[in-house]
Amino acid sequence: MISYLSLSTMAKKICVLMFSVIMMLHLLVENHAIETEAPTPQPQQNSQFPTYGTTQGSLQPQECGPHCTQRCSKTAFKKPCMFFCQKCCAKCLCVPPGTYGNKEFCPCYNNWKTKRGGPKCP
Repeated sequence: MISYLSLSTMAKKICVLMFSVIMMLHLLVENHAIETEAPTPQPQQNSQFPTYGTTQGSLQPQECGPHCTQRCSKTAFKKPCMFFCQKCCAKCLCVPPGTYGNKEFCPCYNNWKTKRGGPKCP
């Protein structure tokens, strides 16, 4: 005779198994959706800004200082701006043109986020 306790345990195991299968299917569908998305178009180069140093990988690490100095020239928070700009430049080897915005020129610089999800690079 099967006891009520073993039926309850078996029901729990089946529920956990079904939940696991559903989650795996969900992950597979989500992963497939990500893979089938169209690639994002590259930004058009704006003739207002020179392209050297503004596209990913176009700088040497020693060239980050002058580009970051220009990028942070109009901020009231120069020290943190320079710190993070140089950190981002060292990783991405580019600095967006201008003193604000234009991050689409350097996707690495644009997409690096803080733990809270905010932009890491100025």
